[in-house]
Amino acid sequence: MTVIGAKGILTVIVLLAAAPPPPAGEPVRIVFDTDMGNDVDDALALAMLHAFESRGEAKLLAVTITKDNRWAAPYVDLVNHYYGRGHIPIGMVRGGKTPEDSPMIRVPAERRGAGGSRLYPRRLADGGQADEAVAVLKRVLDGQPDRSVVVVQVGFSTNLARLISETGGRSLVSRKVRLLVVMAGQFPTGKPEYNVKTDLEAAGTLFARWPTPIVASGYEIGEHILYPARSIEEDFRWAPDHPVVDAYRAYQKMPYDRPTWDLTAVLHAVRPDRGYFSLSPSGTIRVDGQGRTSLSPDPNGTHRYLTADAAGRARSLEAMIQLASQPPGR
Repeated sequence: MTVIGAKGILTVIVLLAAAPPPPAGEPVRIVFDTDMGNDVDDALALAMLHAFESRGEAKLLAVTITKDNRWAAPYVDLVNHYYGRGHIPIGMVRGGKTPEDSPMIRVPAERRGAGGSRLYPRRLADGGQADEAVAVLKRVLDGQPDRSVVVVQVGFSTNLARLISETGGRSLVSRKVRLLVVMAGQFPTGKPEYNVKTDLEAAGTLFARWPTPIVASGYEIGEHILYPARSIEEDFRWAPDHPVVDAYRAYQKMPYDRPTWDLTAVLHAVRPDRGYFSLSPSGTIRVDGQGRTSLSPDPNGTHRYLTADAAGRARSLEAMIQLASQPPGR
């Protein structure tokens, strides 16, 4: 998700060479870290990940949440159940940012079906019932093969910064994670970006200390690729009720098109070599005191950001629409 705003000066330095590709034919192992409820692109991105898993292209290992609201985890849980994957671990931030209520997650969670039962089944009644996010991250990563996991962060850096600040956390990430894809910043330079500025201290910690390569999908990428309301109204007709459609309708008055900030990060994380996007030269991303980001070129650097031309934007939008609207199990 994304927007604009403020605070201290931090420099990013990361050590490692480029991330190795996944073994041929194996699904990409994904941990999805989201501020679900702050923007509807998070819900569409989660739907994409379920489509990727149904296609055998990805394996969703866990979802961790940085929006500290009681409905965020139940909404993620009911979406996972909707796609037949209610077993996926969910971790909830404690003492996080943006606790404000959000209709896009509350309305679907409160919907009732025939007889007054929940329209969308779930196991979590409240976010307080979810395990703490860092504990989930440590447990899930520890069970994966070395350098096999791609982490996709599309919210604030709170959970990941806490993880690498705990004893043994950075070492665990270095062993188990091969790439971090973040929806953060604006490149080559731009206004302070929402995901960075909302928890600026955590963003600084993340970029300065995260021990694997990082690819950023900046504000400018999703801003110029709009998910169409027409897709919500037409491409989901196979479902009389759909929790992502409900979220989209509750987020703003229809019809509206919405930037694909989080969707672009997911698309690159799973399909990095399909030509949807190009990558900037290697370098070091810097975050200033207001939350603005820039990349200092360095051939030994391990930070890059996505770029896209008109043809790539058109192709990526077609793919994102197809994936987000794909029926469960297809």
